[in-house]
This record gives sequence, C-alpha cells and structure tokens, in this order.
Amino acid sequence: MQTPKSKQPHSRDYEAKNLLVLEGLEAVRKRPAMYIGSTDTRGLMHCLWEIIDNSVDEALAGYGDQIHVQLLADGSIAVQDRARGIPVDTEPRTGLSGVEVVFTKLHAGGKFGNSSYNATGGLHGVGASVVNALASRLDVEVDRNGATWAMSFRRGVPGVFDGDGPDAPFTPQSGLRKAGRVAKAKTGTRVRYWPDRQIFLADAELSLKHLHDRARQTSFLVPGLRLEVEDARGDEPARETFVHVGGITEFADFLAPDAPVTEIIRLQGRDSFVETVPMLDDAGAMTPTDVERELEVDIAVRWGTGYDTTLRSFVNIIATPKGGTHVQGFERGLTRALIRSYEGTRGLLKAGEEIIKDDCLEGLTAVVTVRLAEPQFEGQTKEVLGTPPVTRLVAKVVEAEMGRFFSSSKTRQMARTLQEKVVGAARTRVQARAHKENQRRKNALESSTLPPKLKDCRSNSVENTELFIVEGDSALGTANVARNSEFQALLPIRGKILNVQKASVGDMLKNAECAAIIQVVGAGSGRTFDLDAARYGKVIFMADADSDGAHIRCLLATLFFRYMRPLVEAGRVYSAVPPLHRFELINPKRGYDKYIYTYSDAEYQRKAAELTKRGQKFKEPQRYKGLGEMDADQLADTTMSPRHRMLRRLTVDDAVDAERVFEMLMGNDVAPRKEFIIEGAYALEADRIDA
Repeated sequence: MQTPKSKQPHSRDYEAKNLLVLEGLEAVRKRPAMYIGSTDTRGLMHCLWEIIDNSVDEALAGYGDQIHVQLLADGSIAVQDRARGIPVDTEPRTGLSGVEVVFTKLHAGGKFGNSSYNATGGLHGVGASVVNALASRLDVEVDRNGATWAMSFRRGVPGVFDGDGPDAPFTPQSGLRKAGRVAKAKTGTRVRYWPDRQIFLADAELSLKHLHDRARQTSFLVPGLRLEVEDARGDEPARETFVHVGGITEFADFLAPDAPVTEIIRLQGRDSFVETVPMLDDAGAMTPTDVERELEVDIAVRWGTGYDTTLRSFVNIIATPKGGTHVQGFERGLTRALIRSYEGTRGLLKAGEEIIKDDCLEGLTAVVTVRLAEPQFEGQTKEVLGTPPVTRLVAKVVEAEMGRFFSSSKTRQMARTLQEKVVGAARTRVQARAHKENQRRKNALESSTLPPKLKDCRSNSVENTELFIVEGDSALGTANVARNSEFQALLPIRGKILNVQKASVGDMLKNAECAAIIQVVGAGSGRTFDLDAARYGKVIFMADADSDGAHIRCLLATLFFRYMRPLVEAGRVYSAVPPLHRFELINPKRGYDKYIYTYSDAEYQRKAAELTKRGQKFKEPQRYKGLGEMDADQLADTTMSPRHRMLRRLTVDDAVDAERVFEMLMGNDVAPRKEFIIEGAYALEADRIDA
C-alpha cells in the first residue's frame, strides 16, 4: 500500500548543491539583525551610530574636531567631518580604492592593526559596509590630496546614479571618480545615505532625542569635539551644538541626580597585559601570538544623598550599557578599597557589621571609561566588553586610587563623610531587610501582621481596592462609617509625619507613622520597592482643606516620592479634595439638590451669585474647617464615594525637576525655600488670603 502524500518521508538528499553561499554583503541583507541588533528604530539608529563613530574615532586619534550631522527632509542622513578622509589610493590586495574597500568589504578598515588607530570603538570593520548594504543609496565624498573624490552605491553595489534620490536610474560601476578640486590642506569625509525601507520596518524612524543624547555623551567623552546636529525635516531647520571641555568630570556632574556628599573624584591609571590572539603568518596559517596591550583607565565618581546608582561605562568612547569586564573590575576595586578604609578607624564600623557592594554603590554617580586596542566585544552591537584581563587591571587601578583618596590629608573630611554614608547604607539595608520580612500580602491568616489601627477592606482584588490615609482620629470615626468597607481601607495618622527629606533612611524606618504606612502598602521601600507587591490599587491622602492639611499632604507626598516612587510614577497615588462650603437650599427648585458643595472661594462666590440671580433662597453657607465637621453621609458624598468625589492624581513628568522641588521645599537648605516663599508672596493678591 502506498504511503499517503502527507505521510511521505522528507528527502534525505543533502549535497553540496543544497548549500547556499552568500557573497559579500548578501549576508548582511539576509540577516541584518545579526549586525545591527534589529530592523526597528533601534537598528536604524545603530546604523547612524556606525557612521558617526567612524568620524569620532578620527577625532579621538587627534584628527579633526568637528562633526556635522543632518537629518534631511527626503529621509536621508548626512554625516560630515574634517578629519584625514578615507584613503583614496589603491589597496594592493584587492586592487580597489580604499573608499570602495571600506564600504563594500566586511571586516576591512584601519582598525585591525595599531598603525592607524590606537584605541577605537570599531573592532570588526563592518560598520560602514553594513550601513552601505542596508541603504537604498549611499553617496560618499572624500576631500584628500587636493581633490574631491566621489562614489555612490545602491544596496552595497558601487555605481553611478543619474539624478537625485534612491530611485534615480542606476548604472553599476566600480571605481572612484574625481568630482572637483580643493585646497591641499583640506581633508574630510562626507557620507549621505538613505536607509533601505525593504529592510527596516515601516514604523522605524530616527529619534532626535536619542541622537541629541548620544551627541552630548560623545562631547563629554572627547573634550573639545564639536558636534552639530541639524534637523532639516521640518519647515524651519533646528540645530543643536554640543561641545564640552570638562571631560568625564563634567559628565558625572551632569548625570548626578542628587545633592553631593563628595566632590567628583578622578581615578586614573595605566597598565598593560599580554593577550594571546591568532594571527596570520607569512604562510597564511593562523598562529597563536602573544601581543602586549596597553590599557588606560579614567573614571569619575561622586556620591550623593540619594540611594540610586547612576553608572555609565564606555570602551574607547563606545557605550557599553550592559557593562562588562571593566565594570566588574570597577565595582570590585571600589568595594575592596572601601572595606579596607575602615581598618584602623574607630567608631564607624561596629562588631558584626559588614559592607557589601550595594552599600558602596548607593548614591553613586560614576562614569567608567577604558581605552585599549582591539577590545573583545560580545557581538557587533558592542553592549558588553568581554576582554578578561581588564577586570583585574581596572580593579587594581581603582583600589590604588581610592586608597590614596582615603589616606590623603587633603580629602580626610570628605573621606570620613563617605565612610559614614556607606555605613549608614549598610545599617539601613539590614533594617530594611528585617522590616520587609515582617511585611505580608493581605490575607485572612496574615492580617495580624498589619497595624491594629488599620481599618482594612474585605476585597482581595488589588486593582479595585483603595487605601485612605486619614489625618487624625476624629476624622477616622466619620470616615469609617462613610467608607465602603468592601474595597476602601483606612489608615489614620497622628498629625504631621516625619519630614523624610531631612531624615535618614534609618530614622524614617524607626518612625512609627512612616513605618506603618510602608507596612500597610506592603511593597517595601527604596531600592527594594516592588510595585507588583502593593496591596492596594489606589492610595489616597485625605486631610483637611486648610494649611495644616496641605502640609500633611506635602509630607506624605515626600514620603511616597522618596521611598515609594514607582507607585507615584504608576499614577496610583491621589489626594482627596474635600469641599470648603455647603449651601443648604430652602425649598429647592426642580432640578436642584438640597445641598450644594463648593471647593474654592471663587467657586463659592460664583455659586452664591448664581443662586441669588435665580431667586433661589438658601441658608447661611457652612464653612468646613476640617473633615471632622462633616457627618458620614456628607463625607461619603463629597470625598469618598467614587460616584461624586474629586481626586487629584500625583504625577512625575520630570523626575529630576521633581527631586529639585522636593529638596527646595522640604530639604535642609533654608535659603532657597525662603527665596521661593518671598517670590511667591510678591505674586500673591492680598484679597486671596483666607484670613
């Protein structure tokens, strides 16, 4: 019986004719993600970085100090530098010009040996050729030897276009053409390319913000380099210029998100290591060869009052967002140096206490840069440095330089302040761990672990539940009757809680009110905060509509912003808006409720005028001085019932700006706060004061 067609076995033929050989740049077009990571916006930006980085490498080598980047209206990108220019003479092995070799041959360039570049971001020699392969058109012009040399490509194939744009008629043709004459002293390269929309996704587009961020970052890493970014895609071209002379010291200061505990410390050093690499001998065989490599280490560190760590790492000015051996060495050396600094000191580290890496990194802002020839990256996207000896050498440099910092008489006071901060972080870590172990998700068996003053709700649905933080026990009684106990929980606080902007983390955790709030929210605090573990979908501050109530709301906002920020960023923290006045209508007309509430003096004036104009009589309006003056029905209708209440959501549009405002309003420095109050007083109209 014949086997059905669907059951036929697969052919076992597998011969040389079945193999597919991808020549030249075909491999790039077949598997673009292998070279640029993806074909979305990230890959599109990566192509631009490859072209820019070639110009930056020239500046890094001491040639050229200006790079101009243009985003043009026709979808093309142009990058121009004033460096040496790509070689235009003939490469002897291929018989092609240097320009054609660079843009058509994978693993070709001036970065494989040490003669042209000592330390660059380019390693594999595929950057320009990959961009060329993934461009529907690429034009390159080189000013060199007193002439302008030009060449064009379509999807990696050299030739000549008869017209503008990628759709112009194209004739394949190899070789450079002389496009004009220039002064002999003038050199540089201009590259303009159109990304191939056959390769990139339809919604992939260049990000001007990311381009600005990268240009700014590069200007910090190469002091004196001027980068101009021009966006000519709109009606009016917009140009940004980035140039910094302060190097990574200025970069660390720019990145720092908090007030300083130490000045910026530079950790610099140089060392060498021997690396065994396979090299072609004269007979064409690969022979393991020992090569001595020079490693330059330059790091800027600075500690601040916060607890977050901001670390940027670079190899030959190329960012390594996922770290690598240089970051491992930095963290190892830093931790060793800090632990050793406590030897022989008294009154800092008590018996049984220990310092770990996380304590040393708390509040740290660091820019870690290393330079070496032919670094080993993990993949063409260069996100992780993999050269093994770098870990040991960077750790050695960091430990030695930090040792000098701790032993120098000039920095003794700063070093002591840093040691105290690290010890405080270690003690806070221990306290936070013990505190977190006592926290539990809400269920019937674990309710005994929550504060007894909490009036919890019955629902276990986090999405639908609400926690009201109520000012005072008097308001709690009314709110307890007014709430819907199915999904609304109440937590009373006594007056004004601790100002956590001025207090340490340890003091905050020791404070009964702050500890109770963190325990009830149930998601931890600081860097251990877990948004998914929060026990309630909304947290609502409910305080009196007076100056004391405003102060309490501000203190609560400070606590949540500083130690439970993800909850604020997720839009789950609110402030209730209780009414200020109540109108009781006499024989209300049809369509009017008996009671009308207003929430501001201006609204009160408008409502009184409106009722008088309509001839509606009302009793003397009641002015609420606090939540305790309302009965349960009034509080439910105006402030707690989802059907009628008004809530203000706390949001964080700009975390850095919000941090600055909280520090000004709630921090230790009085002068900025005084200045803010005085300026506000001049802007305040006297008749708006509720006196």
